[in-house]
Amino acid sequence: MTTRALRPELGCCYYPEHWPRARWAEDARAMAAAGLSWVRIGEFAWARLEPRPGELHFDWLDEAIATLGAAGLRVVLGTPTATPPRWMIDRHPDMLALDAAGRPRRFGSRRHYCFSHEGYRAEAVRITRLLAERYGANPHVAAWQTDNEYGCHDTTLSYSPAASRAFRRWCEARYGTIDALNEAWGNVFWSMDYASFDEIELPNLTVTEPNPAHSLAFRRFSSDQVVRFNRAQVEAIREHSAAPILHNYMGRITDFDHFALGADLDIATWDSYPLGFLEDRVEADAAHRMRFARQGDPDFQAFHHDLYRAVGRGRMWVMEQQPGPVNWAPFNPAPLPGMVRLWTWEAIAHGAEVVSYFRWRQLPFAQEQMHAGLLRPDGAEAPGLAEAREVARELAETGAIETARAPVALIFDYDADWAWTIQPHGAGNSYFGLVFTVYRALRALGLSIDILPASARDFSAYRLIAAPGLMHVPDDLGHALARADALVLAGPRTGAKTAEGAIPLPLPPALPGLDVTVARVDSPRPSPGVALVGGGTMGRYIEELETGPEARVLERLANGAPALVAQGNWRYLAGWPDAAAARRLVRGICAEAGLETLELPDGLRCRLAGGRRFWFNYDASPVAFAGRTLPPAGVLIEDAS
Repeated sequence: MTTRALRPELGCCYYPEHWPRARWAEDARAMAAAGLSWVRIGEFAWARLEPRPGELHFDWLDEAIATLGAAGLRVVLGTPTATPPRWMIDRHPDMLALDAAGRPRRFGSRRHYCFSHEGYRAEAVRITRLLAERYGANPHVAAWQTDNEYGCHDTTLSYSPAASRAFRRWCEARYGTIDALNEAWGNVFWSMDYASFDEIELPNLTVTEPNPAHSLAFRRFSSDQVVRFNRAQVEAIREHSAAPILHNYMGRITDFDHFALGADLDIATWDSYPLGFLEDRVEADAAHRMRFARQGDPDFQAFHHDLYRAVGRGRMWVMEQQPGPVNWAPFNPAPLPGMVRLWTWEAIAHGAEVVSYFRWRQLPFAQEQMHAGLLRPDGAEAPGLAEAREVARELAETGAIETARAPVALIFDYDADWAWTIQPHGAGNSYFGLVFTVYRALRALGLSIDILPASARDFSAYRLIAAPGLMHVPDDLGHALARADALVLAGPRTGAKTAEGAIPLPLPPALPGLDVTVARVDSPRPSPGVALVGGGTMGRYIEELETGPEARVLERLANGAPALVAQGNWRYLAGWPDAAAARRLVRGICAEAGLETLELPDGLRCRLAGGRRFWFNYDASPVAFAGRTLPPAGVLIEDAS
């Protein structure tokens, strides 16, 4: 990522079809007056655009776009394919996805389709093309969004007949012959050999767990189906529009490869709900949840900003920013005053070009009626609007914000996440959880981080590269890491599997230039864990290492077993550290790499962006550091030189 100068903007999500037409112009003027520049519309409007098959009603959308544009707002137009209308089910009754238990994901909410259904895919392309033909040259339509939140509500994996047929074709294309598939999957075990591709079923409803190679292939197939579905819409839009195309991803949704999907798009956007995520997507104890209940986890949003900046090849937006209480988490508290401003500035510090609030006005009906907006249901201002206005004023005064490459890279691989999900080897173990442990330790030391895909091969700009839990390491990636000038933090489970999910021979990690063998693995309970000599513990996953004469043991478990081993530029971690151990061990590796670290108070985080350093206080109390004090939800921007 090269240095770029950004002039970040604000926006909101709006649903003109929910409100009387007489309200639209008033809303548009108020959005512009609040300092908003962008507005997303249309992503759930199929039934209003086409209430009956072939009966198209574009007049209201024409007027809505014209009204918003007249107020100086730029429109992101969504394709409405996340919510096919009821008549679509009558036309394609087999288009519904089936869950792993064989139950249909029925009409009555959203995302009720199977990515593998050819009939629905054709319908999605048809409505997308109609929209692109009509609005592709419209001066107010400045960007497009495909569908909405792929994978949300566990909708990537479908066990429908359409998915079964498509999976067989996918397997034949990948393996060529059934003998090659049997060999790759190890089907000699338990007499699982197939005589033809037509015999292959989906890996569900088996007596005990299905073959992990079968499950891994199904997850790769399912990801490819999402990419294929999205690509068809992108191609239809590009026939008629030169405006950038984006998709809004979610927090901790790893069921499909976002890097693969993002390769077809211009911008990666994501939907940031810090309080909702803390309640149902962040692994944390009760004390942590209570402490940050009204602020959100101090690292979760930052991780996704960095991830989606990578998915977008340097271009990232927040399409939906939480402005108040949400409706869908186990508990839905109101944000601490100032947090909407903090979340917005943190996204900008991590490279967001646009931060868009969800939504403009809270809806008084249907599933999201308890989800706050910038306005209340009666049209009065909600608390988040004042903070959005404040950010708009501050942006006007701040000017351009530079982005630059970070000194630390963290590799994130969706394929590794699937392999961990299939064989976690311990309750609660997850690839995301391990990677996030390392990310959190780096952030607590005041470091800025770039996230990279496993396809990266150029590491010349980095001084430290972290690749924890990278289950399969292709030979060329292993050699690229070994040749890097940076230190490389690997393990546990780095290189633990072949491409087809088997244990490799020679035994893992089998990394070039690292004379270490994982002789045995142990999956103890996370608490109390196994003590490290230097402090902290390892739990969840521990590897028993055999080390060669060139490998140096830098850290041991209390029982004397190697915990951190060094050879060349490799630093191999033999287990899953707790937060204290992760922070201490990472601090030592950073010192070796010549990286300056900070000792940040809990809740205080920072991000370097060009010549500025941004400080964020996630704590509900003031925090003092380096002779300064930040109030609760405080943001400080200073010259980093």
